[in-house]
Amino acid sequence: MPKVPKGRGGGQEKKVIHPYSRKAAQLTREAHKQEKKEKLKNEKALRLSIVGEKLQWFQSHLDPSKADYTKKEACELTEKYLDRFSDELEQIELHNSIKGRQGRHHSSREMIIKQTIEHERQLYEGYGIDIPDIVNGKHLKIFREWDGDLKKLPNIKMRKVSTKDAVCSRTEVANGEAEEELDAAKDTD
Repeated sequence: MPKVPKGRGGGQEKKVIHPYSRKAAQLTREAHKQEKKEKLKNEKALRLSIVGEKLQWFQSHLDPSKADYTKKEACELTEKYLDRFSDELEQIELHNSIKGRQGRHHSSREMIIKQTIEHERQLYEGYGIDIPDIVNGKHLKIFREWDGDLKKLPNIKMRKVSTKDAVCSRTEVANGEAEEELDAAKDTD
């Protein structure tokens, strides 16, 4: 009787791999590598979505008649951005102040908002917070044309703005006004 050829693939069961073998170590390494890739991918997507939300807020609050902004105006817009949660915090406080309720409702949301505000305020008062470059007219034009696609984020130039920029702008204005007053005083003499 002729021998029947062994079928490859379909009929055979998968070989059992010894837990301490090189093959098991190889499969474990591969699984860890895939997990790391997925974790990095998710973290990057989260970071991009946060930056995207920030840029969309700035885009919706831009003045359409302006071709470019001064540093002072950029700082004022950043201050508005930092106060964006004030209405929601007021609503939460209003809900919690209603008599007859026990416990604090929306406390986790309130904590997250307060932590976010505190973190962004520290960035703004310290090293600086990243905002789209609205001071440069060319970059502002590109930013206005942005359609909200996260894949096009690298095309948008960012600029760090801090309270020091606002203070410098105010002192420059004050110095300019003082010089004008001195010139006016000299002219009257």
